[in-house]
Amino acid sequence: MSNQSAELIWRDGTIPVSTRFDDPYFSLENGLNETRHVFLDGNDLPARFAEGFHIAELGFGSGLNLLAAWQTWEAAGIDTPLRFTSFEAFPMSATEMCRAHEAFPELAPFAARLSAAWEEDPTLVTLDGIEARVILGDARETLAQQDWQADAWFLDGFSPAKNPELWDADLMQSVGDHTKTGGTCATYTAAGFVRRGLEDAGFAVERIPGFGRKRHMTVGVKG
Repeated sequence: MSNQSAELIWRDGTIPVSTRFDDPYFSLENGLNETRHVFLDGNDLPARFAEGFHIAELGFGSGLNLLAAWQTWEAAGIDTPLRFTSFEAFPMSATEMCRAHEAFPELAPFAARLSAAWEEDPTLVTLDGIEARVILGDARETLAQQDWQADAWFLDGFSPAKNPELWDADLMQSVGDHTKTGGTCATYTAAGFVRRGLEDAGFAVERIPGFGRKRHMTVGVKG
């Protein structure tokens, strides 16, 4: 388990920025809309939601993607919990998480439950309507130890130029190994080495329009 925590500063008092990776935790324009465009739309969600659906994620960060997926799952009216597994090496504190979530008032009911659960147990075994697990440590080691395959992946590490460890070819191969046939992945980056890594891992990769000022992003379907 990681014993290292997030190192961050606050831009405009509301946006957490990692000093370790010199990168914000979410879009400076509209983090929630970016999450919906990149990770939900990019994985064709909620259209693909079904009982037992499993989302996996590299880079838990502030938990924004979990909150957006949780809200969308609840709105879809599926009775069973969403399964959500995320990997994080440098977790935020509950206080930092609460502060980050203030930027997204429409998620407040979910954010309050998440931060309370996080303060009690940052591995988040159970939340109402979602079976969430955050695996702390280096994903290059911890993902390989898992025995499941996800339906959809949110690839949300810091910028590949600043955090290449979370995008290397071996880890992308492990993502592919832990994806069901017909499963999907999506990420905000269109970096060539990331696309090639995903292709080598068995994904049919496509570059599509990104969010805001980002011209392109990447989606993939596992063959």
